[in-house]
Amino acid sequence: MSDEHVSAADGVTARVPAKVNVQLAVGGLRPDGFHGLANVFLAVGLYDEVTASPAAELRVTVSGPDARHVPLDDSNLAARAARLLAERHGRAPHVSLHIVKDIPVAGGMAGGSADAAGALLACDALWGTRTPRDELLACCAELGSDVPFALVGGAALGQGRGELLTPVETGGTFHWVFALADGGLSTPAVYRECDRLRETSGTGAGIDSVPEPRPSQRLFDALRTGDAEELAISVSNDLQPAALSLRPSLSDTLKTGTAAGALAALVSGSGPTCAFLASDARSAEAIASALEESGHCRSARTTTAPAPGATLIHG
Repeated sequence: MSDEHVSAADGVTARVPAKVNVQLAVGGLRPDGFHGLANVFLAVGLYDEVTASPAAELRVTVSGPDARHVPLDDSNLAARAARLLAERHGRAPHVSLHIVKDIPVAGGMAGGSADAAGALLACDALWGTRTPRDELLACCAELGSDVPFALVGGAALGQGRGELLTPVETGGTFHWVFALADGGLSTPAVYRECDRLRETSGTGAGIDSVPEPRPSQRLFDALRTGDAEELAISVSNDLQPAALSLRPSLSDTLKTGTAAGALAALVSGSGPTCAFLASDARSAEAIASALEESGHCRSARTTTAPAPGATLIHG
């Protein structure tokens, strides 16, 4: 991209990061159908870009890998974000949203949520509505549990349904490898499978049976000090057994990355993307090569964390 700033009349572009859950503690099924979470988000350097441009009506276009899997109707979270912001300001949602996808679709890395946060930020700039930050975050929370973090970035503890955020201090740089799978996994289906596995095991799935989820202080300490080996010991994902139950082949992906030297291997969120923590950039490249050569994933990507949240960029 050039360094010349593009005016709002031409369009405004927001860049938004993917996330990995370094801790995802899932409470019991609540009466409202949700689960309480202790969800430690870490933004990683894989990004989607959302460009908002003037238009006679709301429309969405998508390019990039997996673009064909992104809905273009009102079920698209970015479109819903534009409508919500327009309603807040009493205006028509006349905007063209173009999404350049680089975050895996339905991959457990919150790509759809990232697009929603990007659309809010880009439309707010395009329309000159100057929405206060706390109002933007309220819009994010209304759109979905993962959307607020995509706006904030860095590292944060998400509680409630995941939308109540507390920033988490980080030190240094963490090196990650993400193994992208063919096809996606439905987040609601993974949560249902988590409940089913809990019922089958005899522990029960409701809030009376499952301990209240609590964040790990050891994990917070590892993030603060930038200690990758300590972080590797501390990562956890309560949804991983459910994701492996629905997609057993992911266990081969996890084993391959571990054998190639990953400090930690886990399913990212609800999957099916698998995440591998590496000791340094060279190790990350070796892990990615081993994963791609194994045939157990579609492709492997290396990147670093933490990454900034949704940011307006020059055109």
